[in-house]
Amino acid sequence: MVIAAAVVPHPPVLVPEIAQGFAPDLDPLRAACAIAIDRLYAVHPDEILVVGAGSRPSTHVAGIGSLREYGLDLTVEGRWPEPEAGAEKMTLPFLIGAWLLRDHPDTPVRRPVMLGADGTAPETATGGRRAMLVLGDGSASRSPQAPGHFDERAEEYDRVVAEALATADTKALAALDPELSRQLHVAGLPAWQALAAAADASDVEYDAELLYDDAPYGVGYFVASWIAR
Repeated sequence: MVIAAAVVPHPPVLVPEIAQGFAPDLDPLRAACAIAIDRLYAVHPDEILVVGAGSRPSTHVAGIGSLREYGLDLTVEGRWPEPEAGAEKMTLPFLIGAWLLRDHPDTPVRRPVMLGADGTAPETATGGRRAMLVLGDGSASRSPQAPGHFDERAEEYDRVVAEALATADTKALAALDPELSRQLHVAGLPAWQALAAAADASDVEYDAELLYDDAPYGVGYFVASWIAR
């Protein structure tokens, strides 16, 4: 059963050393992420699932990665159970997830859940009281300077996502259009829909709060907290 979830974005600029002079612009975003993650630990789950998109569905993700590709010579450690041989390389969601969790204790155990780009999820064990750290960005088309350039549909798309996260509306998350999401360069769809599926399977109601909703640099970023009643 999923007893709590923290939904956060995964831009490299969350790391102040990467953002450099722009780092203060995202201080409210970092603070919101910290609040959402602290709430996961406050409910004392049996384990925390770190959920993000990757190359293919897998629960075997390397425990160590580097932010060098993003301009910072910094190694991050997931500190999840040692993966078997042939583990998938940490993709950006797992790099940022590891960075966000860097000052938190190793208990409860953390388990990576890498989703395929099409949302395909690996098989995971069921049972127990689970929390989810769900990593994904919104549209990247909110301004002419955005990575995906401007698209007039992006603001409405992000509004729907924000409202769904604010109310724990799993049906709205599940109904997001994959093709429109692709056109708007949305990175978070697989992780949000995995959260929706896991929450529905848990058959509980959640107290939800949207802690951050903005589009700095033309990319939609959301932070939300869901706690089972």
